[in-house]
Amino acid sequence: MSFGAPHRHFRRTDSTNARARELAEAGAPHGTVVSADEQTAGRGRQGRTWTAPPGKSLLYSAILRPLDERHRLLPLSAPLAVCETAEELAPGTECAIKWPNDIWIDNRKLAGVLIEAHMSGRSSWGGDAAPQDGWAVIGVGLNLTIEPDEFPSDLQDTAVSLFDPTGGGRGSSRRCLAKRRPGGLSGAREAGTRFHRPKDGGGHSARRPPTVLAATALNRHLDRWVTANAAEVLTAWRARDALRGREICWDGGSGVADGIDDSGDLVVVAGDGDRVVLGAGEVHLRL
Repeated sequence: MSFGAPHRHFRRTDSTNARARELAEAGAPHGTVVSADEQTAGRGRQGRTWTAPPGKSLLYSAILRPLDERHRLLPLSAPLAVCETAEELAPGTECAIKWPNDIWIDNRKLAGVLIEAHMSGRSSWGGDAAPQDGWAVIGVGLNLTIEPDEFPSDLQDTAVSLFDPTGGGRGSSRRCLAKRRPGGLSGAREAGTRFHRPKDGGGHSARRPPTVLAATALNRHLDRWVTANAAEVLTAWRARDALRGREICWDGGSGVADGIDDSGDLVVVAGDGDRVVLGAGEVHLRL
């Protein structure tokens, strides 16, 4: 199972997930990817708005089909692929996952994942639909070169980019900027190289934009993780769990996060000692 072909790129669109859903409904094959330089109506989980300046984030949606029982942990495996993509692009970066779908660096949001699944005429993970009837769109927004003051005012203290294009500010304090490998994306940035698109679409010497490098890396890491066995996914996800041991609140209660169960639901120890299991669609967490 491979991602990245065909690949449809838009300079500007409302939502890559919306375009990918349209393609999936029309029968687009597994591995189809939609990306954009800019979104006008990007969405996150629970209908939240996802905003980014043009060309400064990876805005990416991929079609997975057929969708079946092998992919029951897709909401866990997709964020793992995003983590490994970021760590490949910026060696020394250490990503964590805030349940259910946010990727963090140093307690700041670097990326988000939105998965929209379709089975036999309805959005579902269950039922008796044949495997060929099911598909999922894996949406990813990964902040690459957004400057701190380009984030919306309510996100400037909680969001972060993988690279700081100014050479200073919030991103430059991360360990990854001191440990970059020469010759790669980060090495080129340190040398002051400008990223540009080849005029003729080819040429080995032309440097590719960071969004293109990120999409290429994410294609490879998704290839691996969407077919990984459940034990591997759970072990890797638990090693990146950003919430375990932290006090959290949700609509209806509060407690200390105690990891995830084997279905990917969040386990919380409430104040009275009871263990509460929370599904991703049921809660809005407050830290």
